[in-house]
Amino acid sequence: MLAMSMCYQSQTLLGCVSTPNLNRNPNHRYLFKSRSWKVLSTPPPSVILNADESGDFSKKLLSSNLVASGRNDPATPFGSQGTTVGIIGGMSVDATLKFLRKLVELSSQDGQSAIPFLLCSDPLLNKELLSYERSLESLKLDSSNIVQSLINKRIFLENSGASCIVMPCNVSHCWYEQVSKGCSVPFLHMAECVAKELKEAKLKPLEAGSPLRIGVLATNATLAAGFYKEKLQNEGFEVVLPDRATMEHTVIPAIEALNRKDMEGTCNLLRIALQVLLVRAVNFIILASDEIRDVLPHDDPLLKKCVDPMDALARSTIRWVRSSEDNT
Repeated sequence: MLAMSMCYQSQTLLGCVSTPNLNRNPNHRYLFKSRSWKVLSTPPPSVILNADESGDFSKKLLSSNLVASGRNDPATPFGSQGTTVGIIGGMSVDATLKFLRKLVELSSQDGQSAIPFLLCSDPLLNKELLSYERSLESLKLDSSNIVQSLINKRIFLENSGASCIVMPCNVSHCWYEQVSKGCSVPFLHMAECVAKELKEAKLKPLEAGSPLRIGVLATNATLAAGFYKEKLQNEGFEVVLPDRATMEHTVIPAIEALNRKDMEGTCNLLRIALQVLLVRAVNFIILASDEIRDVLPHDDPLLKKCVDPMDALARSTIRWVRSSEDNT
């Protein structure tokens, strides 16, 4: 197989790897190989597959980008295995790489080979998603460009040989129904993965005679979309959301403090928001925001009551891959 890599300058970032070291500077250029991830200091000229906003894909000679290569089969140039996972990047490269780290580390446990994947990441889309999530009136914004961009990337991954699609981004799931419509392969829903895992955990109510309660902490955009509430209620949970006062005085100021790089202020406000939900007798709180889920220190006791949707999505993806392998 020829070496394959992509430059972050191009609209798409693709790779098929097994055990990469993902602790890298996102501004570097990376070379994807079957079992390694290398930084290239002087990228040679190569033929690369680029996507435009129409969803059409053509070969272009780019002398300044990283080496790109694919499989011998032109119909599916990148994914040759029946268990290749297609990943649509989220609000930031950093958040997407964190999901990849989870996917690789969890899938390579017990001596197993890490699962192959294709990644499609677009810096322009990242910025649009970030603006949408941070907007206090996101529902009034025109999201047609975001939706079309997500659909184009889904189609690209399908045509490139992906046998399963995932979006490790909470706000992207606001348009899951539109993006997944007509998809020819399984398209995992992150909130559904979380809800099913919580159901399988066989939790008990914290108060006798009360229903099982799950809290959801997220931005206005994600809460307004309602998909976490829908998926959790489908599994029989009572969903507890932050009230207006909590959003106005803790969640929104926490994100504003994060934007100012005031980490102490962000942590303090986030802790208050979590405590407000916990006093309402919730079993767990889903941190459904791509910006705040990694704010608290890893040893903070409050995190023991929190659920990271990325973990559930990674585990569900791996279960799908292993199940598909067993059936082949």
